[in-house]
Parts: sequence; C-alpha cells; structure tokens
Amino acid sequence: MLFHLLLCPYIIHQLEVICCAIIRPPRDGGIRYRGLTQEQVQRIVQILPVDYEIEYICRGNRVIVGPKVRKCLPNGTWTDIAQHSRCLLLCPRVWTSLENGRVTVKPPGPPVEGTVLHYSCHAGFILEGRNISHCTKLGKWDAPKPTCLCEYLCKKKLYIGALFPMSGGWPGGQACMPSAQMALDLVNNRSDILPDYELELIHYDSMCDPGEATKLLYDLLYTEPIKIVLMPGCSGVSTLVAEAARMWNLIVLSYGSSSPALSNRQRFPTFFRTHPSATLHNPTRVQLFQKWKWTRIATIQQTTEVFTSTLDDLEQRTKEAGIEISVRQSFLTDPAVAVKNLKRQDARIIVGLFYETEARKVFCEVFKEKLYGKKYVWFLIGWYADNWFKIKDPAINCTVENMTEAVEGHVTTEIVMLNPETVRGVSNMTSQEFIAALMSRLGGMNPEETGGFQEAPLAYDAVWALALALNKTVAPLKAKGRRLEDFNYNNHDITSEIYRALNTSSFEGVSGQVVFDAQGSRMAMTLIEQLQGGSYKKIGYYDSSQKNLSWFGNDVWIGAGPPADRTVVIEEYRFLSQKLFAAVSVFAGLGILLGIVCLTFNIYNGNVRYIQNSQPYLNNMTAVGCMMALAAVFPLGIDGHHVHRSQFPVVCQFRLWLLGLGFSLAYGSMFTKIWWVHTLFTKKEEKKEKKKQHLEPWKLYATVGVLLAIDFLSLMIWQIVDPLHITVEKFTKEAPKEDLDVLIQPLLEHCNSEKMNTWLGVVYGYKGLLLLLGIFLAYETKSVSTEKINDHRAVGMAIYNVAVLCLITAPVTMILSSQQDASFAFASLAIVFSAYITLVVLFVPKVSNIEHQDEKKIKVFEMWLKAANIKNVFSSGVLSRCIIHSVMKHWLHCQA
Repeated sequence: MLFHLLLCPYIIHQLEVICCAIIRPPRDGGIRYRGLTQEQVQRIVQILPVDYEIEYICRGNRVIVGPKVRKCLPNGTWTDIAQHSRCLLLCPRVWTSLENGRVTVKPPGPPVEGTVLHYSCHAGFILEGRNISHCTKLGKWDAPKPTCLCEYLCKKKLYIGALFPMSGGWPGGQACMPSAQMALDLVNNRSDILPDYELELIHYDSMCDPGEATKLLYDLLYTEPIKIVLMPGCSGVSTLVAEAARMWNLIVLSYGSSSPALSNRQRFPTFFRTHPSATLHNPTRVQLFQKWKWTRIATIQQTTEVFTSTLDDLEQRTKEAGIEISVRQSFLTDPAVAVKNLKRQDARIIVGLFYETEARKVFCEVFKEKLYGKKYVWFLIGWYADNWFKIKDPAINCTVENMTEAVEGHVTTEIVMLNPETVRGVSNMTSQEFIAALMSRLGGMNPEETGGFQEAPLAYDAVWALALALNKTVAPLKAKGRRLEDFNYNNHDITSEIYRALNTSSFEGVSGQVVFDAQGSRMAMTLIEQLQGGSYKKIGYYDSSQKNLSWFGNDVWIGAGPPADRTVVIEEYRFLSQKLFAAVSVFAGLGILLGIVCLTFNIYNGNVRYIQNSQPYLNNMTAVGCMMALAAVFPLGIDGHHVHRSQFPVVCQFRLWLLGLGFSLAYGSMFTKIWWVHTLFTKKEEKKEKKKQHLEPWKLYATVGVLLAIDFLSLMIWQIVDPLHITVEKFTKEAPKEDLDVLIQPLLEHCNSEKMNTWLGVVYGYKGLLLLLGIFLAYETKSVSTEKINDHRAVGMAIYNVAVLCLITAPVTMILSSQQDASFAFASLAIVFSAYITLVVLFVPKVSNIEHQDEKKIKVFEMWLKAANIKNVFSSGVLSRCIIHSVMKHWLHCQA
C-alpha cells in the first residue's frame, strides 16, 4: 500500500490520473486513513490511490451528518463529493418522545443542529408548552420540553416495560403477552386496586436473545415514558435485565424465567419471578429415581446458564441421594456428537435440559442412534408445547412419525402452572374461566402450537402481583409525601416500598397460591407427566416442601416395567476345557509311569558295566526331573474350576517350583554330561592323555548341584520379594444370543507378580543361554567317542529336542496367554513331548543294549554246555532251552 502511495506522483506526471487528492476533514473532525500507521500517513504528500477509503471521525460529543466514508474513484474524485459531511453536536434524545402525545422529527435521523421537533397530544389531552423546538449548534433545544395534560379527570399512567419473546428458543410471548394484557384490562377496570392509576404495557419482542434484549433494554430505559417495573421472559434475557436493573433502581418481575442462577439476592437484588426456579424439578427427579430404583443416570444439556445451573444443582442432589451421574454431555447448537456419546457410554436413564427448538434436534438424533425404546427413559422439561415433537422444523431431517416414535414413553416434570382446583382467586376468575378467556383472546389459535400457553397463567398472575404490590405502596408513600408517579430511576425510596410489597405478596391466582421465597422465586408443586400414545398423561404430583409424592399408578412402559439403569454385566470366568485337561493329564500320567519304569530299570541294572559307563546317577536325576516336569502339568491345568480363589496362589507356586526344579534336574544333568564330554575330549592333542584320565563323579554332581542351586535361589528370591498372586484379565463384553438386557464380561485368572516381566526376562534369559550352549556343546561333541559317558550322543539328541521345544514354546505361550486352552495345550504338550523324547532317547537304547548282551552270553553258555556234553543231562526240546536260559540269567546276574 505504501509503495503505491509513494509511486502516485510519478504516475500522475507520466501517465493518466489514477490517484485522488487528499481532501480536508470536516470542521471539528478528522480523517482515519485505513490500513496506514501514523508514520506512513506523514510520508504521504497529497494523493491517495484508486479504491482507497478514508473515514471521517468527530471530536467530543459530535456525530457525523452526511457521508462518513469516502472512496477514491478512477476519475480522480471521491464518492458522494457533492454531499457535505459535518460534525455536529447531539441534542438530548429525551425531547424526541412525549408521554400521551406524538413527536415528529424533521429531518429524520439523530437530533443534531438544525433538527426540528413538532409536538401534538392524544385526544383528551392538552399540550402545555411550545409545540415546536429547534436543536441549536450548541447541542441544546431552544425551548423546554412540553407536556400533555389531561383535559378532564384522568388516571395517571404507570408504565411497565416488558420483553415478550415472540420467536426464538422459547416463543413464550405468543400466549403470555395476551394473558398479561388481559390481566391489565381487568386491573384497570377495578376500582379497589390503584383507583387513581392506569397500568400500561410497553413491550418489545426479545426473540429470547440476550443480544437483542440489550438493544431493547436501552430503548426502554432511555426513551420516555419512565417505566416503573420491568417484565422480561426467558432466563437469558431476565439475567441480563435483572443485573442491569439495580443500576436504575428498577424492580424486575419475570413471568417465564427458570434459571437457578437468578435465585441470587447478591447478584439480583430486585428480582422476582412467578415462574419457579428450574431446581424445583430436581427434587422430583431424584424422588422418581429412587422410586424406580435407579442409581445411575446420564444428562445432556444445551450450553446456557439456566441449564448449567440446574444440572449443577441436580448433581449435588443426586450425590446426596447416592445416585451417580455417569455421563454428562453438552452441546451448543448441534447435539449429534453428544447423543452419540450417550449411546457409546451406555446411558439408559437420561435427563435432557434444552429449549423446545433444540429438543427437536436432540430427538431426531435420538431416532437415528436408536436411543429410545424399552431400554431407555428420557426426562424432559414439561413446559414445551404439547405437540412440540409434531411441529415441522426445517432444522431437522426427521419425519413426524420418526419423532413420535423416538419420544414415546418419556417423562416430564413440570411446575404446576394452572390451579387444578376450581377456586376463584383475587381476579374473581377460576383457572378454567381463565383458559376460556385466553382462548377467546387468542382468536382460535391452537394451544398446542402457541408458544408459552402453559406459562400464560404465570404472566397473568405476574401482572396481578405487581398491581397488588403497587396498590399496597400507595398509603406508605403518601405518608412520606411521595406518590407513585414521582418515580424516577434515581428514587430508591419508592423502589424499596415496591420491593417490600412484592416480598410479602400472598394471594390465590389462576396458577395457584402466589408466594415468593427469600430469593424472590415462586414456590409451587410439581406435576409429573408421561407421553403415552402420543399424548401426555398425568401420572403424579410431588410437593417438595412436604416431600409428599402423590402417585396415580397409571405409568406405562414399553417393556415389562421400568428399565434397568444400566446394562447388567454378568462376570463369567473362562476355565480350561476339562476334556483337554483330562487328555493331557493322561499323557502326563503315562509319562510319569514311564519315568518310574526307566528309573527302576536304571537302578536295577546299576551294576551293569554299560549302565555304569553312562553315569546312572545323572540318568536317575534326568528321570526324576522329567517326572517333576510332567507333574507340573497338573497344577498348570488347575484353575478356579477346581480350587477356591484364595488357594490359587498356592497352585501358582506349585507350577513354578515343579517346572523350575524339574527343568534343572532333567536338563541340568544332561547338560552336565555334554559339558564334561566337551571339556575332556574335544582337543585333539589332549585326547589321548585325557582318555586315560579317570572322570571323577563328584565333579558331575557338583555341576548339577550348582545349576540346581541357582534355580533354587532365584525361585526363593522371587517368592520372597515378589510372590505370585492371582490377577484377573478382562475381555471385551459379549452380548448373549437371547434378547436380554445383559452383557457377559469374560474374565480369565492368571498367576502374576508385580514385576512379572522382569522375573520372566531373567529366568528365560538364563535358561535360554543354557539351551543355546547345550545345542552348541552337543554339536561339538557329536563325533566324540568315549566309554566314560557312553550315551553322550543320545544326550545330545535329547538336548536338541528339548531346546527346540522350549525356545518355541516360551514366546508362543506368552503370546497365547489370553487363550487359556491354546496356551495350556501348547505348554503342556511341549512338556510332555520333551519328557517323552528325553526318556525314550536316553533309556530305550540301554534296555535294548542290555537285552542284546544277554542274548550273546546265553549263546556262549549254550556252546560251553555242548562242549562239556552237559546238555544231555536235561531232556531235549523246548523245556531244555528254557532251563538253560533261566540258569544263564541267574548266572549273569551274579556276574553283575
């Protein structure tokens, strides 16, 4: 921008004119150069580029008359250059209105120098003063403001400034304004109430919008006549008005404000309302929660002060009653996400706090999310129109049928706004007669489609409360030498008298007994209704002051009765398949039996040279270790199906100790053999010498003892420092096949410790290194031949199988830990196969070898008998051969 400004002189000189010369500001004014700093403005000489805009500003209490903004045109001129802009003083606006008369302003616009006002009075009034006034250049009128005096005996008017929402979130003014006007007509015709005064209503449409209400409140306060009381509707608007009213010493009497925040005498010292606080609904709601045995609810609210305050009060009351608010959702304009969250978090009993227009949006989303039906109950505010869900709304894309289906069965709590009894109150009218008169005034409008029809009795009684209070102040003011017509916004005494009169009000109105509490709120009973078949039915009343619930017993539910406040979650433990456990247990039992046979065989033949050369004590340890490992299969398959939860940690310890020590004995003894074979017989230059050396058995036993001691110590430290205990793993909830309002919560018990991963890392790391080292040593000694440990090749084969199975099983069982059958099957079968393979590979060749050697010796014995001609002693045939075998067996045993 600055570049173009500086370039303009050159362009003007060389080419056609495309810049505008700077023009002078109006007198008592200046120019704001848009988009430029003060330094940049000082660098500009006398020209500005095309399309650049300047703005006139005035000093002090002056306003611009004429164009305020000018724009540079391509022809080098400014817009509206023919019209002059001037900065003129503003004359007081109070002169522009006249009580009981009319004011014509010429020329139309703000009252500045040159403005002329023409005054005239309504019929029955005489103008006192000049009928014309001019605004001077000093910002003053050249004549005093005239007044309109009553020509005959007239009542003095008292003005009520009212804001009726004819549209917006709550269009309550549609019925409340005719109701208030009806009350005014009756009051003004009464000779016993304010006989010297006439109440007149000056009202605007606030649209239930605080922003719009701010502008209207300004007009009410700064435009004559003076208003003695303000009557707003809608909580947001009432909050704004009540907070500002104390600065003008004005009493505020609301007919349609339920925000709990308004029950604050420090913040709103002059506020009263005939509409009870929304918190009056909450004791009723809590009572119903307790009646239907609900302890868990959810809430969804429109983000406004009235609903936030109500919900805070409800949260406090439910907490005292032991009821949990599990979900609390809010929205500003679009409730879609909030409704989805309610569905996702399994909300069942839902309290909805929002205006009628937002209620249609909410239940359109409720229909889409299927958040209605026999599993759900909605609690809504009862002051919506009776057919609120049938009204066509362009803001939603649901049909009337969709909405009717979604709202069926919901419960409303509503302040009793129409006296259910046939009683004539202060207005000499019953509630039924009032409704008939209101219907006549509405001209046949459908009450269900008329906003604020339910609150209309409150607006009617609000006018009567005000009239009675003003009537009560006449005598006290007269004693002080004051009159109601003397009220102005600086007169605190009159305001105090009106406040005292309202605070002590007590009369029978068409809405019931009208009494205000210490916070200026109306006290009333609560009506409970339920939507049944598309229409609201009364199902009870609740008097919170007496804590008395009057129940009609005609509530209807889509299901068998009131739904549960949550999905019933049934905990179901996952246990090991008993068929799998039995099958694996049989294999483990047979394996233990095989280990006993092998151990017996090894002990029985312990003096046979071939057995002695295989280090039988180490083989015995292997057999015992295999049996311990196989025995670990039984506690591995024991779970909550077999033992009590308190005994489960003992089972966990049995698993750990049997498997750990069994592995150390079985694998440790095999590892010891292969270790010493590698140590003594793998170096070629030392083979011949070492073959002559005698292998001392204590070294072998010491090696096994060291491995066993390491395991024993590590397991002991683990058990002392961080003992195993039971933990429960939770899985995703599952729905049963039957149409039940329940979910199954699968649970699985595990043996665990606080630092399980650390302990397993140490154990698996140590065992893994032993397994890898065993594989290496077995490979290195595969070609070694020695009689001192004659079964080292079989040991190496067993080590291969055990190592491979262990290295595969350990990580797989950790991955499958959440699948009890697969994890048990993998781990137990690995143990069984390892044990079987070890026993078969180590002991079956020994059995075969011994049998083979026995056959050879029997043949040699037979040959000797033949040579000695002893065979003839015995009878020939099969019998002789059996006897020879028997004798040979005994002889061989003695030889051993």
